[in-house]
Amino acid sequence: MTYHPSCSDCFYYDITQGEQTPTVGAEAEAVFDASCDAQILQHALKDDLDKDAIINVLTKRTNHQRLKIAAEFKKLCGKDLISELKKKLSGDFKKLMVALVKRPADFLAKELHHAVGGIGTDEKTLVEIICTATNFQLDCIKAAYEKKYGKTLAEDVADDTSGSFRRLLVSLLCACRPECECVNEEDVCQDVSDLIAAGLGSKSDEKSIFNKILCTRSYDHLRRVFQQYRHVAQCSLEEAIEEEFSGDLKIGMLAIVYSVGHKSAFFAERLHDAISRIGTNDRKLIRIVVSRCEVDMFDIKQEYKKCYHKSLEEDVAEDTSGHYRKALLSLIGDC
Repeated sequence: MTYHPSCSDCFYYDITQGEQTPTVGAEAEAVFDASCDAQILQHALKDDLDKDAIINVLTKRTNHQRLKIAAEFKKLCGKDLISELKKKLSGDFKKLMVALVKRPADFLAKELHHAVGGIGTDEKTLVEIICTATNFQLDCIKAAYEKKYGKTLAEDVADDTSGSFRRLLVSLLCACRPECECVNEEDVCQDVSDLIAAGLGSKSDEKSIFNKILCTRSYDHLRRVFQQYRHVAQCSLEEAIEEEFSGDLKIGMLAIVYSVGHKSAFFAERLHDAISRIGTNDRKLIRIVVSRCEVDMFDIKQEYKKCYHKSLEEDVAEDTSGHYRKALLSLIGDC
């Protein structure tokens, strides 16, 4: 089946991972009625604003269903649902509700444009999105980005980054990582040998070898490489990267390594970073909750509890308030 780049029905499917558990799933056809939900939102967005009703609809539906609701809302009211949400709501609650109604590729394209636009670059957002996305997701995001901003994502990323970090991101944006391929053990052994040699030998070749292997091998192949590397080198590849690299390049490489086997742990760390500092990073919090609730938010919650000895729900509740908090907790799966 060929999917249009804006199709949300398949965007969140992650072929690179094993079984994952979302906190927002498709409602049974018997209970999902886009026309009925559109009517609820029409009444909720009137002068006597009913924020609870808005939350009950938008946080309990998948993105694919929300887009159907938005289409029905336009037929019913002659108005754009996103425009009405922007007009009637405010603050972070507004941002969260609007994000839920956007197509995933459009939403993440905007986040990437924000990361490379203006003064300074948000390298961690570039890493978070680009280094963890599937080929299909990257192709969708690139198409949405070019349509919206008139330049390719690769051009803007290349203009706003430099050196080996730029090469890492541009390599990933080619979206040419093999998927669902059989693993050749001879190739695994060769990659392990090359990685160990790069770590011990010429610094001039080191970055390009790590870049080539991390960006162009399938996840199944990399899992075997990481296993063999630990056996041969007597340390993990994460430890080697920590030792050999620094700065944004190290962060990017580690994100790829975590994406191979511990993607939920990577996003748990990102969420903790968003809510553990003085002043919540609401943009990051909204982005991760919206983009992972249909993929692996239940798994992320488990990793969060294991790493930080406190539930994600507790930390989000302590760091947010009002209907914004209620909507986040609904998406995270606390209510």
